[in-house]
Amino acid sequence: MKPGKAYRLKVKRFTDNGAYLYDPEEPEGKIKEVLLPKKYVPEGTKTEDEIRAFIYLDSKDRPVATTEVPALSLGEFAALKVKEVTKIGAFLDWGLEKDLFLPYKEMTKRLKAEETVLVRLYTDKSGRLAASMRDLYPILKKRAPYEAGDTVSARIYEFGHDFGTYAAVDDKYSAMIPKHEDTAGLNIGDVITARVTGVKEDGKLDITLRDKAYMQIDPDSEKILKLLDEYAGVLPFTEKADPAVIYRETGLSKNAFKRAVGHLYKERKVVIEDGKIRLA
Repeated sequence: MKPGKAYRLKVKRFTDNGAYLYDPEEPEGKIKEVLLPKKYVPEGTKTEDEIRAFIYLDSKDRPVATTEVPALSLGEFAALKVKEVTKIGAFLDWGLEKDLFLPYKEMTKRLKAEETVLVRLYTDKSGRLAASMRDLYPILKKRAPYEAGDTVSARIYEFGHDFGTYAAVDDKYSAMIPKHEDTAGLNIGDVITARVTGVKEDGKLDITLRDKAYMQIDPDSEKILKLLDEYAGVLPFTEKADPAVIYRETGLSKNAFKRAVGHLYKERKVVIEDGKIRLA
């Protein structure tokens, strides 16, 4: 037995404090027996009865059992609400009497009470159970029940800089927003509505904040018109410019920029000449 996991244990003996449980399959384990406090002992329980219990550490770092089911076990992840933030870190509600500690060094942003963030459960150097907002990418699930075109709910958990923005669809499936999309207004923990644009061979999802192309044309066109006003009616580049330049100046991908400019051109709101886009 070790803290952070649930086991099917047997009742060894009773005391005034509750029942002591043991694992018949691991009699020589590091934790030979563990107390299940009296309030958790099912009525009518007898010696050698089997009880499913989760092992964790109490406020004095002693192994203790509970029949309550936490939101996650060792090596797993879950979205948990912040109950309190103190000088040493945050405390999260994970379904047990003792809150789960999230150290500052394991945060990827400073938290506030009532926020909900994705975390994993691990054991620190002293053997205590703790939460971490880091290293979630390798343990998120794959093979989500979605395909291209589906609308999904996803929680932001990491900004990948060179790769994109990492999100967990349904708080469990691995997904990414491409780096060329503007996610500057998002924060870690935010829940977004997104559209699946593709499913990778390994089962991870590609998602987008943008609507389908035909639905996005008008907002993109308005963005370009606003930019033209800011540039005194002339953009010093066209859709033939480098994608990095287009994204830096407009926040749009090259394809989105090209569609929007084409739309404005057909409506005779802009003219394209001498490598520039001008208001008509």
